[in-house]
Amino acid sequence: MTSFLEYLATALFAIAIIHTFSVPVFARLANRGGTHAGLWHLLSEVEAVFGVWACVMLAVMALLSGVGDTVTYIDTRNFTEPAFVFAIMVVAASRPILELVGKLVRVLARLLPMRRELAMYFVIMSVVPLAGSFITEPAAMTLAALLLRDAYFGRSEQAGFKYMTIGVLFVNISIGGVLTAYAAPPVLMVAQTFGWDTAYMATHFGWRAAAAVFINAGVLTMVSAKHLLDGTIGAGPAQEAADRRPPVPWIVIAIHTVFLVGVVLSAHHPIIFLGFLMLFIGYAHAYQRHQNPLLIREGLMVGFFLAGLVVLGGLQKWWLQDLLGGLSPMVLYWGATALTAVTDNAALTYLGSLVEGTSEVWRYMLVAGAVTGGGLTVIANAPNPAGFAILKGCFPDGAISPLKLLFAASLPTLVAAGMFMLPSF
Repeated sequence: MTSFLEYLATALFAIAIIHTFSVPVFARLANRGGTHAGLWHLLSEVEAVFGVWACVMLAVMALLSGVGDTVTYIDTRNFTEPAFVFAIMVVAASRPILELVGKLVRVLARLLPMRRELAMYFVIMSVVPLAGSFITEPAAMTLAALLLRDAYFGRSEQAGFKYMTIGVLFVNISIGGVLTAYAAPPVLMVAQTFGWDTAYMATHFGWRAAAAVFINAGVLTMVSAKHLLDGTIGAGPAQEAADRRPPVPWIVIAIHTVFLVGVVLSAHHPIIFLGFLMLFIGYAHAYQRHQNPLLIREGLMVGFFLAGLVVLGGLQKWWLQDLLGGLSPMVLYWGATALTAVTDNAALTYLGSLVEGTSEVWRYMLVAGAVTGGGLTVIANAPNPAGFAILKGCFPDGAISPLKLLFAASLPTLVAAGMFMLPSF
């Protein structure tokens, strides 16, 4: 029987979703100043939304069920993903890693038969998201968002271009991690249960995802070609000054790469990757002349957001699992795509994996739908809050409109849907 707390958690989950779409309103109120500007600013932080409402949930739970039961509930939640996203954001966003990735992007761009300005943008929007299949999606999101911020989002104009870019970026990151069985959270949740390995993911999901990623990036590059070539978008004065600093020594880049690989390889072992993070922070502090400011605050805010999603999402099983189990494969695909927009896609696939007696087609449709819809909203995919945190300052009022993101991501989402619906050869 469904308990009152489960109903309450679902109500608070719905309120949090509404709050997410209302963030630009709070941002405008904060920018007006006044006595409560600080409160409006807090409520305009999209990374804080689910954390705040999760705290409300835990406070009510403590009053109704007691502190002991509340602590027990928290202890049964898995917070590995929020902790990992925090760690990988801090390490991947370091200046030596960004310089390394920037060099690789330039090398790949020179190999393409197009203008350098177009080739650089195309590589960032396609190859970097696909690299998420190997370095994990949160790392790919962090790197792509920082490269875009520094190279293309430095000026205040061209908001339309920015929304089109993040729409494609979020979709490509969500589908770009399915070439392997360990990098995308919605795949990781079901790979062992379904018996899917990297070979299965590459043959059933990988080629479809790669095709959709290149189509989305190619179309966006062509649509944005005029702006990319006429100089109306680009780096801001602060980034241009930063680019004049001496390059980072290769030995420092190599050491940072070791830290990044260590965090990625220990992604499912929080004690280990947090240990790598502590050592990394110490090393970065010792050689500050080679660093940008570490994304500690941004990483913590994203971790707080995802932790709130874990707390509230853990009590949605009462309606979500039964709903998924009663759908036919085709309806499930579109239902999972839509549900992903209002729930974390990893939670969606996990609950679907608990449904017994499912066919291979049903399982494919569940995961394909979950990754297809992963770019529609900030809560749809775990790496999305990281992209929000890095890029939001480049948009009017310092906030990204969830509705505009939804519209911008709709077309690339349909492209991904078309590819995942193709029959197997």
